[in-house]
Amino acid sequence: KQEAISKLKYWFEKFEIQGWWEKKVEELSKGMQQKLQFITTVIHEPELLIFDEPFSGFDPINTNLLKNEVRELKKKGSTIIFSTHNMGSVEELCDHITLINKAENILEGPIHEVRSRYKANIYQIEFNGNPDKLVASLNNNYEILERKTINGNNAVRVKLLHHTTENELLSLVIPVVEIIAFREEIPSMNDIFIKAVNEYKTVEIQAS
Repeated sequence: KQEAISKLKYWFEKFEIQGWWEKKVEELSKGMQQKLQFITTVIHEPELLIFDEPFSGFDPINTNLLKNEVRELKKKGSTIIFSTHNMGSVEELCDHITLINKAENILEGPIHEVRSRYKANIYQIEFNGNPDKLVASLNNNYEILERKTINGNNAVRVKLLHHTTENELLSLVIPVVEIIAFREEIPSMNDIFIKAVNEYKTVEIQAS
């Protein structure tokens, strides 16, 4: 009992909720009740934790507070399973994903491998110089997807075609503009979620 009380006090102080010690759960808001649910879930330091939309209803400050605690649990060796539709949290916290649609596993793997798998050979170039000269320097191995400005600088999004490499792209544009930034676009888990589910629907329609 003394150990349980000691741990409760630790968590109440950590979440700055010491004033709730004598309150009943039904007197608290939904968000405050969720904090208590989190505490009762982790207080005995289980080896396996399963969270279902754990950040739902929290403001950004409390969401970050819980995320930091989840990271600490992970560091200490707990295995954590999230059930969530928030792909931002997936990217931020998870190592491995399993995407389930209508009770079927349609995509799985380590996060970095899944994101790499969905790359589309699209690069963003931020530069100083004449955009028309950059566009004119490219041949039909490249497709300009967008011309825009970033922080006042010219920028383009370019798709590489026909197995062209990024080095070949750079060799064409470096002589005509000053490169400020060059990066490959890696799709977000949100984009991948939408694409994977839509692909699954297409296959489902074709099979039906």
